[in-house]
Parts: sequence; C-alpha cells; structure tokens
Amino acid sequence: MNMRAAPAALMPALHPVSLRVNTYLINLDRAPLRRFRMERLLASVGLAFERVAAVDGAGLSLPHPGFDDAAYLSRHGRRPNPFEIGCYLSHVECAKRFLGSPAEFALILEDDLDFDDDLAELLDAALDHQARWDILRLSTVNSGKKHKVEPLTASRSLAIALTREKGSGAYLINRKAAGWIAGVLVPMRLPYDLAFDLEFDDGLSACFVDPLPVSQRADPCSQIQAGLSAYRLGRRRPWSVLPYRAAAELRRFATRFSRLAAWRLRS
Repeated sequence: MNMRAAPAALMPALHPVSLRVNTYLINLDRAPLRRFRMERLLASVGLAFERVAAVDGAGLSLPHPGFDDAAYLSRHGRRPNPFEIGCYLSHVECAKRFLGSPAEFALILEDDLDFDDDLAELLDAALDHQARWDILRLSTVNSGKKHKVEPLTASRSLAIALTREKGSGAYLINRKAAGWIAGVLVPMRLPYDLAFDLEFDDGLSACFVDPLPVSQRADPCSQIQAGLSAYRLGRRRPWSVLPYRAAAELRRFATRFSRLAAWRLRS
C-alpha cells in the first residue's frame, strides 16, 4: 500500500472498503505530478492503494510477445502504437498482481481522473451487489445511454450500456474478470478499452454505475492520443475491420439487451 503523498496529520481514516478491495494505480515513472495528485485524491476518500509502474511505450520494441500485430491490424486497422501497447500491458499487470493476492476484488485506476466524494461509499454498496457483475465500470469517455436496472445508493444505480463505451480509467473487477484479462486478453489484439468492452463474448457480465462517480479527463499531454493520426492507415485499412466492428456491435447489443430484458422482467 502506498499512501506517502499526504502527511499523516492530513490523512483521513481508511474507509473499511479498503479491507475488501485492492486498489491499483497505474502511473508512469516519469509522471510524478500525476502520481502526487492521485495520491492526495485517494487519501481524501480513504482508499489505500498500490502504485503500479506503467509500462512505458517509449521503451517498447516490436515484435513483442504481448502484442499480436496481425490480429491488431485485421481488427483495428491501424499501425501499432507503442504507448497504447504500454497502456494495455499495464492493465494486464494489475490483473496479475490482483490474482497473486488473496483479495476478492480490485479497483483499477489510471492517473488522469477526478472522483466524486462518495466513491468509497459507492464501492461498498457495489460489493453488496457483487452477484450482478464481473466488471463494474466507473468511468467512460463516451456519452451513450446507460439503462438503470438496480439502485446501489440513494443517488446511483447499476446500469447496462447497449452500445460501445470507450475509456478504461476506473473499474472494479472480481477474480473471474481478472483471470480473463490476464489470460484471454493476452496477447493484445485491440486497444485495451475496446478489448475489455467485449466481456460478453466470454460469458462475463459488465455493468456501469449511473451517474458515473469518476470522470476521465481529456489530457492534452497524453502520449496515446498525441500524434494519433500517424497510426491511421486511411484507405489502406484492411477490409476486415468494418465487418469485425459491425459483428461486435451486433453481439454487444444482442447480449446486453437480453440481460437488460431479463433484469426488467425480474423487477
């Protein structure tokens, strides 16, 4: 656990949910200001955490055993982005660390977030509904409709999204989901946020919290986003990309709509 950023006199007592959830903060060694900011945010809501040094894309070389170049090209239609690969491998490392611990649940966080004050309370409530989800998403960079299915607290509910939602800034997982991330999702064939939005293909259940308790800020200094156009192939993109995406969207809608309908019938 790492709570070094805030002086002891300023640190609130840890929230009891920290005893049930391992929190992992992904942070590059060369981004100390982001780390300090997140340390203070986590201290303010009473969450203990472990910092995971992010895999730095600047030091990656290809080919890499954790990256499937051919599958990435056929499914995503872009050149390999080393910073995107580093991000992906960092999330996989969090899942592996969690599996190496005795904890039942893990909260995975990137380092460009803002929290609402009730985050720890919400996590505690989510654990009381653990049978409903394997992955509980707390943030997104999209604005698609979230269909509420079950209240968590007085102000937030479990919800299901029927369309693609990008962004992997904050999410809660159980051990089943961690095994999937560290196993089935390796090697990388898609950007991480797209890959883990396909949980339904392997029998996992994902929910959102609505309204979202975590905002993933658009960072103009993000190296994944910087120069993104350089990795696009334009008209040279493989023909396989559009059919792959269309099929994924149809599967997503059908599977999640079935869950939503079943949930509503039980209510």
